Amino acid sequence: MSETFYGPDFNLLQEQDPDIAAVLLSELRRQQTNLQLIASENFTSRAVLAALGSTLSNKYAEGYPGKRYYGGCEEVDKAETIAIDRAKALFGAEHANVQPHSGASANVAVYQAFTKPGDTVLAMSLPHGGHLTHGSKVNFSGKWFNIVSYGVRQDNELIDYDELRDLAIANKPKMICSGATAYPSLIDFEKVRAICDEVGAIMWVDAAHFIGLVAGKAIPSPIPYADVVSFTTHKVLRGPRGGMILSKSEHAPAIDKAVFPGMQGGPIMSAVAGKAIALAECATPAYQKYAK
Repeated sequence: MSETFYGPDFNLLQEQDPDIAAVLLSELRRQQTNLQLIASENFTSRAVLAALGSTLSNKYAEGYPGKRYYGGCEEVDKAETIAIDRAKALFGAEHANVQPHSGASANVAVYQAFTKPGDTVLAMSLPHGGHLTHGSKVNFSGKWFNIVSYGVRQDNELIDYDELRDLAIANKPKMICSGATAYPSLIDFEKVRAICDEVGAIMWVDAAHFIGLVAGKAIPSPIPYADVVSFTTHKVLRGPRGGMILSKSEHAPAIDKAVFPGMQGGPIMSAVAGKAIALAECATPAYQKYAK
């Protein structure tokens, strides 16, 4: 190349494709002039955006650091290793997989790591605050698994832990999922852990909507209790659109195998780098102030 190219050149985009450039400018104005109250959206930093628009987008890297199926992965190995180390340090986790393309992809990997089609999984009902991947009939989870749903109490709209325990004892699920998309209260992870231990179930926490508050030390962490925690990186974490999985070290081989080759091919390395940047930002006092 005649000149060093690092990242996006908006002037070039305007010249080459004014239609798409106009869309980007219009969306920028929309975000700058409207109040955004969608819980699953946030604003990334300029540093994260720089990584997303970098030359890492050009690299294919099936596999894991040091064990790729393509050559020339020395630099992307560094980026992924940094992201893994930062995730483990930030959350106090034994293992981290930073490759999932989305939160739903991360959830697919969790099912694949710990269950097989037809197994019983206990998860929160969608009308009570659960997610599509927690057993909705229109989703793979509701089609491939025997989903038993629990809900919230009518009097206080808090999780009914007595019902949860009764259902667990009656159905002997292979895995119990806690976490939701529309549950504005804290979850008692210690209680859920006790129920999982009583029936011998894997404890899975889908922390997509609150993991940023955990990172900012604003609410208790599920990490000490859960076997596996999945989440998105683009909500309160303020990272790129993507997913991540944390787990106990004993589950690391199953998780990694479920993500690749079980669920997806090569990771999006520009997004992996963006996740690493966001994780570093989450470790700052400024982020803790934001989370609280």
